[in-house]
Amino acid sequence: MDKEGSSHEPSMPSGGWGSLKEVGTILLQERVPPQRAAILLKQNKPDGYACVSCAWAKPAHPHPAEFCESGAKATAWEITSKHIDADFFARHTVRDLERWHDHDLEDAGRLTVPLRWDAASDHYVPISWDQAFGEIGAHLRQLDPKSVVFYSSGRASLETSYMYQLLARMYGNNNLPDSSNMCHESTSVALPKSIGVPIGTVVLDDFERTDCILFFGQNVGVNSPRMLHQLQEARRRGVPIITFNPLRERGLVSFVNPQSPTEMLTGHETPISTQYLQLRAGGDTAALMGLCKAVIEEDDAAARRGEAPAVDHGFITEHTHGFDAFADKVRATSWSEIEQEAGLDRADLRDAARVYMGAQAVMGVYGMGLTQHRNGVQNVQMLVNLLLLRGNIGKPGAGICPVRGHSNVQGQRTVGITEKPELAPLDKLKEQYGFEPPRDKGFNTVEACKGIQDGKVKALVSLGGNLVRAVPDHGPMDAAWRALPLTVQISTKLNRSHLVHGQAAYILPCLGRIEIDRQGGIEQAVSVEDSTGCMHGSRGMAEPAAGTLLSEPAIVAGLAKAVLATNPKVDWDAWVRDYSKIRDAIADTYPEIFHDFNARMWTPGGFRKPVAAAQRQWKTPNGKANFTVPDSLAVDPDMPDHPDTLRLFTVRSDGQFNTTIYSLDDRFRGVEGDRKVLLMSRADMDARGLHDGERVSASTATSDGVERRVDGLKVMEYPVPPGCVAGYYPECNPLLPLWHHAKESFVPAAKSIAVRIQAKR
Repeated sequence: MDKEGSSHEPSMPSGGWGSLKEVGTILLQERVPPQRAAILLKQNKPDGYACVSCAWAKPAHPHPAEFCESGAKATAWEITSKHIDADFFARHTVRDLERWHDHDLEDAGRLTVPLRWDAASDHYVPISWDQAFGEIGAHLRQLDPKSVVFYSSGRASLETSYMYQLLARMYGNNNLPDSSNMCHESTSVALPKSIGVPIGTVVLDDFERTDCILFFGQNVGVNSPRMLHQLQEARRRGVPIITFNPLRERGLVSFVNPQSPTEMLTGHETPISTQYLQLRAGGDTAALMGLCKAVIEEDDAAARRGEAPAVDHGFITEHTHGFDAFADKVRATSWSEIEQEAGLDRADLRDAARVYMGAQAVMGVYGMGLTQHRNGVQNVQMLVNLLLLRGNIGKPGAGICPVRGHSNVQGQRTVGITEKPELAPLDKLKEQYGFEPPRDKGFNTVEACKGIQDGKVKALVSLGGNLVRAVPDHGPMDAAWRALPLTVQISTKLNRSHLVHGQAAYILPCLGRIEIDRQGGIEQAVSVEDSTGCMHGSRGMAEPAAGTLLSEPAIVAGLAKAVLATNPKVDWDAWVRDYSKIRDAIADTYPEIFHDFNARMWTPGGFRKPVAAAQRQWKTPNGKANFTVPDSLAVDPDMPDHPDTLRLFTVRSDGQFNTTIYSLDDRFRGVEGDRKVLLMSRADMDARGLHDGERVSASTATSDGVERRVDGLKVMEYPVPPGCVAGYYPECNPLLPLWHHAKESFVPAAKSIAVRIQAKR
């Protein structure tokens, strides 16, 4: 760490020896012996298992080690030799465990026996599977189906997800929120309106054909490090990569490939970004407006000079709608407004636009830095606008590329995990299974939380995840969780959601995806969808943590049989005995996507679902790709900036994946042993009389009558844009109001929270 009084930003590259050290450390920490660790060589391979961490694409011709540091951590976390059983819970009350750090809870090991909370002793006590299913079923049969929520975290397989949505709908609701509601729902709302599909148009092959890549709000070095191989190869071809991000993330600065002996021995780094623009948090719409303005200004000037246009007018005329209104808005927007909101100089934006205009095939890559804002939907649509200006959707090497988080969060939506009935094939499900599916809209995650707070939700069944930690407004929400009549958690590891639980609470421990899943002595396989819409088979490779565990499909089937009336058209037991029958059912429901599912699931590189926009077919109401006119460049009309406030945006460390904390260090930001940290600029620290390392309190600058505060945060000087401050998720979630979410998509606006910082003196 740098000396006090100077920036803590490290200068090491991503990858390299630091990555190898991290992999070795996590394997030792989780007591994974060498022979068990060897299964990493099967990770993301066509004959192996799909990583349980991120959803980045899996190549047809993988590297010898097709895993990254983050994926190795996720694998070690799942195949750990640390196990906790009934004796562990006999030694610890729930109140005792509440005092543990989140890292220590999960690091205790794999859950191995089904458990029920005993109110009299405050202990979780072991229970048989039959008894657990019976008691949960009895609870659920007594409740109004509309009062029950079926949440899923995004890691469950396509097979499990299909069964889970069918269980919920046969029970009587569309209350199927998932982690997509927390991150990329802004994508799922924006893209259908703009280009007619809810997912990106890019596949891995496009990285080999592109001649320019634009990055917005995505930390590749932490959240999807395997993409660095594609970026490194693009840079070797001379492809410019322009990054827009409030922090200089190491993965987008430089990379040393751990699989290259030459690079490892020489320390040779590949610079990744050719231009790095540190915009203000939430300044994305303004920055994109600046790029569009530079392009349209150049096009107008070219027309006056009689030169070649900067805009692809042929593409726009044939394929798009709304260009004139959008162009008028761009021309009417001043550079001074753009500079103010983006926190960038027009000269830098014009430089980036010149590179964009000089390229023939451009990709727009983005993450939650675009989606987790009040104007998250608008941010995504603005990126589409920029790409449409020069026809950069629907041709090789070009397109839009949202980078999803959880390993199958996109796939869950594909097979029916959605609260929106219009997105589910309800008529087909009715025909297949002989029941009347509910037609009313279900709860998304924010609405489910509101329902828990006001008592409308009576039970929560959670398929993975740590929802108590993931959601906003921890203070008001904690009491609401405890008032729920029933909570059911299907989990592999102990986490906060097991401790902040309902009046009746059950933990159902499941097999992990990496473990061998034997049903009737026959090894089963599952499938997932990656970020590019490609489906992959996945075979477990490790022996199960315990013989008492059930697979996720078996648990969903057990709940279904306990809750639902017998339906001769659904043989839950047959599905559990042979997962290929589930895939046959999926193919029957979605023939356009999943025809010949069982035969195609082992295709190297996966088989891709149809993405009409990739072929310039626009499944929008008007049959065109649509330019959209932004309402405003302002980041946050509901939480405006004031002289005494800072704009907080949350980040992840290299020692975590979502709410799972592998370690308390963040080597890419110079943080050691502490996650209660705020990264601030020297100017903002000086304005508040703060010194490096000082402990402060952060409070949300709202006037809704609710105090939101996090104490004991350590200030670290860091190159953050003026007026902005970065803090870790989920530690800063108590500062995020539940009502502070993206318009239309309801994604919590965690990347822009108005806060006040006070020293503890």
